[in-house]
Amino acid sequence: MFSRIARAVAGDFDLGELVAIVTDAATQWSGGKFGAFFYNQVDDKGEIYSLYTLSGVPRSAFANFEMPRKTAVFAPTFDGTGVVRSDDIRKDPRYGRSEPHFGMPAGHLPVVSYLAVPVISRTGAVHGGLFIAHDEPGRFGEDAEEIVKTIAAHAAIAIDNAALLREARRESEARRIAHETSAKLAAIVEHSDDAILSKSLDGTITSWNASAERLFGYAAEEAIGRHITLLIPEDRLHEEDMIIGGVREGRRTEHLETLRRRKDGTLVHVSLTVSPIRDEHGNIVGASKIARDISERVEAQERQALLMREMNHRIKNLFTLTGGLISLSARSAGSVEQLASTLRDRVGALARAHALTMQDDLDGGEASAGLVELLRAILSPYETGHADALAITGEDIQVRGSALTSLALVLHEFATNAAKYGALSSLEGRLTIHLRREGEMLVMQWIERGGPAVEIAPTHIGFGSRLEKAALSGLGATITRTWDPAGLTLSVALPVAQLAGSSSS
Repeated sequence: MFSRIARAVAGDFDLGELVAIVTDAATQWSGGKFGAFFYNQVDDKGEIYSLYTLSGVPRSAFANFEMPRKTAVFAPTFDGTGVVRSDDIRKDPRYGRSEPHFGMPAGHLPVVSYLAVPVISRTGAVHGGLFIAHDEPGRFGEDAEEIVKTIAAHAAIAIDNAALLREARRESEARRIAHETSAKLAAIVEHSDDAILSKSLDGTITSWNASAERLFGYAAEEAIGRHITLLIPEDRLHEEDMIIGGVREGRRTEHLETLRRRKDGTLVHVSLTVSPIRDEHGNIVGASKIARDISERVEAQERQALLMREMNHRIKNLFTLTGGLISLSARSAGSVEQLASTLRDRVGALARAHALTMQDDLDGGEASAGLVELLRAILSPYETGHADALAITGEDIQVRGSALTSLALVLHEFATNAAKYGALSSLEGRLTIHLRREGEMLVMQWIERGGPAVEIAPTHIGFGSRLEKAALSGLGATITRTWDPAGLTLSVALPVAQLAGSSSS
């Protein structure tokens, strides 16, 4: 095992494989039951380890637990100040002093014997720590400690070497990329879809590609030699001072979203990236500027914001309406059960109507649903086990905007009354709805037959009747009722224009 570690130190091992070898070796040779290598990764609180590899248990054993923090038990390893070895870590005076668990959380691996050794770089930096454990007490003596310390020392060398190798490869790759980038730069500038130009430190335009001509409208001969403020609106001139100030200090400005002016005077939304240009001695002599047209994205964001405001407006209206239903229902309810039932039914009608009204066309079209579809949605609960209870005939019409909500409330009241006192309260009952167009009005006939005999028109005006009246008034509709012993007949005249129109409320 030690020879394998030595080969890892001298070889070109992947860092993950190297750490796994080290952890396996430390666990096996120390007599541990399971082990882990936690990488020293300081967060904003300066106290967290990141799990790198495990030995003796699957990685899922730690899946549901937070990573170790700089508690009293972990601090010596975290800081690299010493080894922590305990025959029973649960009896260590440093154990169980930290929130939130004050010890090991439920379901954690059964750690009793405990050995933790820091892995310290030759520079003194703490790479992490080797943590070895056993579920029985007294398993780690001085020999085990020395073994793990030796392995930790080898691991530190190997990790240092891996870091040096990574850095060497990174530098080599950077040189290769720089060479290729330099070779391709001229072609990229020439064929880029973005406007690319350069300017001197005093703001004079010195180069201008074809896309700059397309975006801003100036030909290269018109732009080169003129000041960059040619493209900057008066209220944005301060941006140039900020940009050129950063260039003089060697800073790059990335993705500055702003407005620039075309030759024809119109403004265009652009994203600017500005970088210093250096000569062969490293002196800053100018700046390169990339301008990307983001007009379509900005317009899309504005459309999205408009839709979100509209959605927010609709939701507020829905909450307001629901609040009104609660208040009015509470005043007219005879019992808690009646209040709950009434609210449940009425809010359910609103929900079904709301589902229909949410068929908005995101390109700006008006939401709509067929009247027959709305009727079916509200009356469908009463068809359960009574397939012949409902018949809808005649001419359908689209209902749009707020008319959907108002009409849903009216139809719900009709259906509720039919289920309580009319045709829908009897297995022999039948509800027929006929729709017909009469000029500018749509007439809906609601005919109930087969229910309890209708003796006399009710005189009590309840909340449902008041709600119905208010909703019909908002629709500009009229209603007549015919009380016949055979059953109730309703005739509702609805203005077609009101049904088909949108509402801004």
